[in-house]
Amino acid sequence: MIVLGVLLVVVGAVTGIGILYTLGAILAIIGVALAVLGAIGRPMGRPHYF
Repeated sequence: MIVLGVLLVVVGAVTGIGILYTLGAILAIIGVALAVLGAIGRPMGRPHYF
Protein backbone atom coordinates (compact mmCIF):
# COMPACT_ATOMS: atom_id res chain seq x y z
CA MET A 1 0.00 0.00 0.00
CA ILE A 2 2.90 2.32 0.72
CA VAL A 3 4.50 1.61 -2.63
CA LEU A 4 1.23 2.16 -4.49
CA GLY A 5 0.71 5.43 -2.63
CA VAL A 6 4.16 6.72 -3.49
CA LEU A 7 3.71 5.64 -7.11
CA LEU A 8 0.42 7.52 -7.35
CA VAL A 9 1.98 10.62 -5.79
CA VAL A 10 4.78 10.56 -8.36
CA VAL A 11 2.42 9.99 -11.29
CA GLY A 12 0.08 12.70 -10.02
CA ALA A 13 2.94 15.17 -9.61
CA VAL A 14 4.38 14.45 -13.07
CA THR A 15 1.09 14.55 -14.95
CA GLY A 16 -0.48 17.33 -12.91
CA ILE A 17 -3.56 15.29 -11.98
CA GLY A 18 -4.49 16.40 -8.49
CA ILE A 19 -6.74 13.47 -7.60
CA LEU A 20 -3.92 10.98 -8.13
CA TYR A 21 -1.67 13.06 -5.92
CA THR A 22 -4.31 13.19 -3.18
CA LEU A 23 -5.20 9.49 -3.35
CA GLY A 24 -1.53 8.54 -3.34
CA ALA A 25 -0.85 10.62 -0.25
CA ILE A 26 -3.83 9.08 1.57
CA LEU A 27 -2.77 5.54 0.64
CA ALA A 28 0.80 6.18 1.73
CA ILE A 29 -0.30 7.56 5.11
CA ILE A 30 -2.67 4.65 5.72
CA GLY A 31 0.03 2.18 4.71
CA VAL A 32 2.56 3.70 7.08
CA ALA A 33 0.03 3.71 9.93
CA LEU A 34 -0.82 0.04 9.37
CA ALA A 35 2.86 -0.88 9.12
CA VAL A 36 3.60 0.86 12.42
CA LEU A 37 0.64 -0.80 14.14
CA GLY A 38 1.73 -4.18 12.81
CA ALA A 39 5.30 -3.62 13.97
CA ILE A 40 4.25 -2.88 17.55
CA GLY A 41 2.06 -5.97 17.65
CA ARG A 42 -1.46 -4.56 17.32
CA PRO A 43 -3.27 -6.49 14.59
CA MET A 44 -6.01 -4.66 12.71
CA GLY A 45 -9.30 -6.33 11.89
CA ARG A 46 -10.84 -9.54 13.15
CA PRO A 47 -8.80 -12.69 13.66
CA HIS A 48 -9.77 -15.63 11.49
CA TYR A 49 -10.26 -19.02 13.10
CA PHE A 50 -10.33 -21.48 10.23
